[in-house]
Amino acid sequence: MPLKTKRIRGTRDITPAEIHKWRYVERAALETAGCYGFGEVRTPIIEKTELFIKGTGESTDIVTKEMYSFKMGREDISLRPEGTPNAVRAALENGLLGDALPLKLCYIQPNFRHENPQAGRYRQHTQFGVECFGAASPSADAEVIRLARDLLERLGIGDVTLHINSIGCPQCRPGYNAALTEYYETRSDKLCDICRERLVRNPLRLLDCKNDTCKAIAQNAPKTIEKLCGDCSGHFDGLKKRLDAVGINYITDPLIVRGLDYYTKTVFEFISDKIGSQATVCGGGRYDVLIEQMGGPPTPGLGFGMGLDRILMVMEENGADFPVPRTCDIYIGSMGEDEGIKALALSCHLRREGFIAHCDTMGRSVKAQMKYANKIGARFSCIIGSNELETGKLSVKDMQTGEAQAVPLDEKALAGFLYGK
Repeated sequence: MPLKTKRIRGTRDITPAEIHKWRYVERAALETAGCYGFGEVRTPIIEKTELFIKGTGESTDIVTKEMYSFKMGREDISLRPEGTPNAVRAALENGLLGDALPLKLCYIQPNFRHENPQAGRYRQHTQFGVECFGAASPSADAEVIRLARDLLERLGIGDVTLHINSIGCPQCRPGYNAALTEYYETRSDKLCDICRERLVRNPLRLLDCKNDTCKAIAQNAPKTIEKLCGDCSGHFDGLKKRLDAVGINYITDPLIVRGLDYYTKTVFEFISDKIGSQATVCGGGRYDVLIEQMGGPPTPGLGFGMGLDRILMVMEENGADFPVPRTCDIYIGSMGEDEGIKALALSCHLRREGFIAHCDTMGRSVKAQMKYANKIGARFSCIIGSNELETGKLSVKDMQTGEAQAVPLDEKALAGFLYGK
């Protein structure tokens, strides 16, 4: 019979056979961030649409093309497309910026964007992100970048290259935008339709186009680092010194601008050669005016986002050695109703002791129960029959060696046996 409904295009199910890989990566991400002093925050999946219009930027592709938005009563609501505006809103609304600075937050969360699904890119994707509020020094930039590098190395993704750039600040950006506009206006007839719109609304985004013709034009466009003010130039030089100090090689890449309006000064991407055109495995930068724009006090900020769907794809391409997931410690079979009740009671006790225990809930024959025990990878198995109830003894079989050992039919004795193994 055909399924009556299937999952939405661009989404996927993560089954029990895969989930141990996700848990491994998520644990590594939170532990690595924890070593840098970042505390986990969880924000709602739904927010008021205006949060992303003000935070992410009304001219970004995310806001204009990719958000899942709807009306609920009188409120305009959107599914979260990215993490930074939520984190800023949460910090302001919960008074977190009144605590000791810098405030360091991290999160693992699903985000939603209506875009064309590609390798490692889904309409619902899981992102690990960090946000650091209150630190203006390039040392904070280097620290956040080093955190990302540490995590990638921990996950066995060492074949990535750091690309960095500075896109200036509200003081020097207008001059750069004017030079960029002048350059592109003489070539506007060769631009794609989207870039013709960007030329009017947000010239910096012209450098981020993936169209081959537009990419070729961008190669000779004015460079942001040629138009930086003294403060931005000094910050960028300071970042490079600190990256040298913490042992990270980098490429200064004038085409790294990121696709979000709130970025200022530092922007960066870690790029892999393992996943084709969608090569960025981590990206971020500084956003020194965003918190003030969202109603908070003038507060510098920076962070990055790392798509875990893409990270796992790269790990698998690299043949990553994922930890082996736990399987069943013991299967307790049974041959009758009273015996089945005893098997259930023993299993429940062992679970409370931290063991993975299974017993029959399907009314299977003994042969079928043993076949099931093999299928789920049980390490040990035993069968409770009338004789075991009468004698108070079990024969516990090692499923790998076939050896059996007598164990008292007792909760503590059976737990003690498993602890010893």
